[in-house]
Amino acid sequence: MVDTNKDEDVQSKIKAEYDRGTELKAFDDTKAGVKGLVDSGVTEIPRIFHHPSENLEENSVLGDAQLSIPVIDLRGLTTEKSAKRKEIVERVREASENWGFFQIVNHGIPESVLEEMKDGVRRFYEQATEVKKEYYTRDPTKPVFYNCNFDLYSGISTNWRDTFMCHMAPNPPKPEDLPISCRDILMEYSKQVMKVGILLFDLMSEALGLSPNYLNDIDCAEGLTVLCHYYPACPQPELTMGATNHTDNDFLTVVLQDDIGGLQILHENKWIDVSPQPGALVVNVGDILQLITNDRLTSVQHKVVANRVGPRVSVASFFCTGFTPTYKMYGPIKELLSESNPPKYRETTVRDYVIHFNSKGLGRTSALDDFKL
Repeated sequence: MVDTNKDEDVQSKIKAEYDRGTELKAFDDTKAGVKGLVDSGVTEIPRIFHHPSENLEENSVLGDAQLSIPVIDLRGLTTEKSAKRKEIVERVREASENWGFFQIVNHGIPESVLEEMKDGVRRFYEQATEVKKEYYTRDPTKPVFYNCNFDLYSGISTNWRDTFMCHMAPNPPKPEDLPISCRDILMEYSKQVMKVGILLFDLMSEALGLSPNYLNDIDCAEGLTVLCHYYPACPQPELTMGATNHTDNDFLTVVLQDDIGGLQILHENKWIDVSPQPGALVVNVGDILQLITNDRLTSVQHKVVANRVGPRVSVASFFCTGFTPTYKMYGPIKELLSESNPPKYRETTVRDYVIHFNSKGLGRTSALDDFKL
């Protein structure tokens, strides 16, 4: 006969022994991140990384092999009013409205720069922990900072990834403030990806029926934050995530990913793999661009699954001023509104939106919904 009271006592004891807050702080205090756990030889992931079963059940649904996000070739954009440009603008419009994600090839960044950027990320994480520790902080206003999970203390669960971030515009850090392991390539890649972002905002402006420079004129490309993610191989990927379901708290994100894969987007209630393409960059619409286009362009849920293979590296370039103090207000673009399409969102500053988004953490209800009228 099973002693149910004894079972309940055991469960209560286990629950009492697991103080999540204390374990989070102990982990954070190591300043070694997930990479430090892997280096220590863990074969079972700490409980702080376990995700709720409802999140993990979704992981068992394989990406739909019949669907893939659009891949747009930017070759032929030199002539402003060419038929080729019109075709590209139309593809950008369709992808931004219906998918919220697309990949671009022939974007102008040399493949050697892309490869060196990925190598630079690996060099940063694979150097001595003591060297990395000098950048470890939870102060997002620092020009350069490294930690594990920006929402470590507010998120539902901890994700199996480490990140270092650099605010490259509008106020770039001094070169000597950047990690020597990737200093030169960070500056070069940031310069190149800024050109790509400005071009994409031109194309999106045209796709919306606005003048080509509209989105750039309202400073959508004013800010650039480069997030360098490192997802170590995980001994128990069935228990955790690389990144919880979320949207991005910016205007636009341009992602460089390696060939391991793991990024998925939610499209028509199915999780779709964003398969790595040689030399391609992944582009996705952020929350603030959805807000100012009054839901015309779509900021879509996406996630990264954990993997036994690794490390996976990715570089996400966020076009957003983030925590930069500003009084500039953003609301639905008046030229896109009408009697039948009234504004759906209240105005906000980028900084206020980002602070609200970050306070919620990943995996919770949409931050964008909180700005609806």
